[in-house]
Amino acid sequence: MNNFSWIFLLALGASLVLKLWLAQRQMRNVTANRSRVPDAFADNIQLDAHQKAADYTLANTRQGRLELVYGSLLLVAWTLGGGLQWLDSSWQQLGWAAIPTGVSMLISAFLIMALLDLPFSLYHTFVIEERFGFNKTTPGVFFGDMLKQALLMLVLGVPLVWAALWLMQESGQLWWFYLWLLWAGFSLAMLWAYPAIIAPLFNKFTLLDDENLQQRIQSLLDRCGFKSKGIYVMDGSRRSGHGNAYFTGLGHNKRIVFFDTLLKTLEADEIEAVLAHELGHFKRRHVQKRIVTMMLMSLAGLALLGWLIGQDWFYQGLGVQQASNHLALLLFLMVSPVFTVFMQPLSSWFSRKHEFEADDYAARQASAADLIRALVKMYKENASTLTPDPLYSAFYDSHPPAPVRVAHLSTKMG
Repeated sequence: MNNFSWIFLLALGASLVLKLWLAQRQMRNVTANRSRVPDAFADNIQLDAHQKAADYTLANTRQGRLELVYGSLLLVAWTLGGGLQWLDSSWQQLGWAAIPTGVSMLISAFLIMALLDLPFSLYHTFVIEERFGFNKTTPGVFFGDMLKQALLMLVLGVPLVWAALWLMQESGQLWWFYLWLLWAGFSLAMLWAYPAIIAPLFNKFTLLDDENLQQRIQSLLDRCGFKSKGIYVMDGSRRSGHGNAYFTGLGHNKRIVFFDTLLKTLEADEIEAVLAHELGHFKRRHVQKRIVTMMLMSLAGLALLGWLIGQDWFYQGLGVQQASNHLALLLFLMVSPVFTVFMQPLSSWFSRKHEFEADDYAARQASAADLIRALVKMYKENASTLTPDPLYSAFYDSHPPAPVRVAHLSTKMG
């Protein structure tokens, strides 16, 4: 161990303590408000639904605390505990060249990490989601999804990792810039391909076939100047009782997707309001802004890695004795979140800002009252807590807390 080892442990400990403290605040606040529905929702959400949401939030937060501790211990075991060193040495013994060894090391590490996280995923799906009536997933579907994800990682990940390690080995001191170009191109390609190629591997997507609703939606699309290949309905009910809607894709592959569970819950005017919100993300260029932010952050990160890769203390401080390109990349991916935890609330703030902007757009193009009714139904159906802790919400939540969001929309009602 060296000085960087202690800096890493201090940062990891501070991050863990902070997140556990926030989780405790969340649990305390939700429990304290469990017995009474907030006044703004009292007419639309009954006490039993409010208490279900509180209990669901508490169950998820308790599991989240265990995952935090477990993940932190695993990270120490992988690094200072010698896990990565052992795995790398095992592959090195085969005597392969640097790039195939590195690809094998990275892919195997990711697969092992996924398997180590599997118990929590199983518990969340088949215990917590089942207990609260949300789980529709069978073991066959669950493990089928896992197999598809593993195959996708191999089909997409192996060539990407191979190309990344080749660039790191062959393209000189500016390898990090060329690697950034590769990553940027791959990310944009995935954003374009996801709606039409990847998502259909897991869910069935059909064009909305309600003629009256279709006409109403088309009128909204025309007013907003939005062109897409259609409004799609996803068979979310095959896996979960949760409902949602989202905007995805780039260029001609732009899509707005509604979960079938959501369409069964909302009236036509409420669906229109939700769609107007999703169109607000498009009109305010939120997707483009997030892409630019992601690209700049990845560029900065790779530039930092370009310096760290030549520092012996970086490897030795994280339990690795022999420097290599693939270990530098893996260590950076695993450890950097420990040192960038302070960016989480900033990212959450920008996301909530975008949600407010999309809500404002929806209030102008459709109806604030209809959007409020839709949101309240979604909060109820998804068992979303109405009383999150303010600090916890500010740190984590990508969407404004329910009372804040509804109060904001209420000011837009004419």
